[in-house]
Amino acid sequence: MIAADHPDRRSARLLVVMADGAMTDLPRAELAKLFEPGDLVVANDAATLPASLHGTHVPSSKAIEIRLAGWLSLADPTRFVGFAFGAGDHRTRTEDRLPPPPLSPGNRLRLGPLEAVVERLLDHPRLLELRFLGNRAAVLAGLAQHGRPIQYAHVPEPLALWDVWTKIAARPVAFEAPSAGFALDWRTLQSWRRHDLGFATLTHATGISSTGDRALDSRLPFDEPYRIPEHTAAKVARAKLRRSRIIAVGTSVVRALEAAANPDGSVRAGKGIATGRVARDTPLRVVDAILTGVHQPGESHFELLRAFADDALLAKASAAFAAHRYRTHEFGDSMLLNRQPLD
Repeated sequence: MIAADHPDRRSARLLVVMADGAMTDLPRAELAKLFEPGDLVVANDAATLPASLHGTHVPSSKAIEIRLAGWLSLADPTRFVGFAFGAGDHRTRTEDRLPPPPLSPGNRLRLGPLEAVVERLLDHPRLLELRFLGNRAAVLAGLAQHGRPIQYAHVPEPLALWDVWTKIAARPVAFEAPSAGFALDWRTLQSWRRHDLGFATLTHATGISSTGDRALDSRLPFDEPYRIPEHTAAKVARAKLRRSRIIAVGTSVVRALEAAANPDGSVRAGKGIATGRVARDTPLRVVDAILTGVHQPGESHFELLRAFADDALLAKASAAFAAHRYRTHEFGDSMLLNRQPLD
């Protein structure tokens, strides 16, 4: 498979994987035709923050990069969990990046117009909690002025912020793009509306996808806050009553819906925290299918797919990706994976 190295979605492909193992390779533009009237598609409308911040570790005067990875609390938007790197940038593979200067609680970081304080180290030299000095408006303004989108070496050219925003992006709370949503465009949404297909959104603060450290990656995803609007919860309830399918656009939507699930498959409206992993033995109470990117074994996103299908079917899908030269990563191709029935 090939790593997609720029946000060009014109030639994107879509692999449709049925519960019985049947597979179809299609242009992703065919997505608009794949669902039935009454089905409900739910997408994440989170906009992506410019969460990569370069600056200086004040005690040592050495270069540092902070990648914000999660909110400690949406009620206090000045406090984050993040990863620290030394000198360098995204053109170096994350796993090859220099370690940060030695960090201690109380250390100050100068990050462009922002100043932050290391509050706590989290059992790894790269992982920390930090607090920005100033109020919410000052922090968000500083991020907008100085921050850049988090990106990785497979995309060599610097990304603009609009490159990592989906067509439905709204509140900026995600740290990396909810990239399954790149498959959506206004033409598809209009077609669904004409054909009586339901569409709804929620907001999930998508976290970081890779730390460059295998041990840390095994702990992803972190706990992530979400908000499900009343009208989205109502649409889910109606779809369940009709026994229509619910299709999640991306792993973040699966996490949010299943975290908010009631025993009958409806969901609770309001704010919550998606904790833990959705994985092979996780019972799915809400979602019937997932539209997602091309993920590979060992990635946290791939582990979530094991809640939808057994390893044999996922291996068959991976072989199809390779045969059709599907592109991986956030700007890559897509898969529509239908949930296999429980034995």
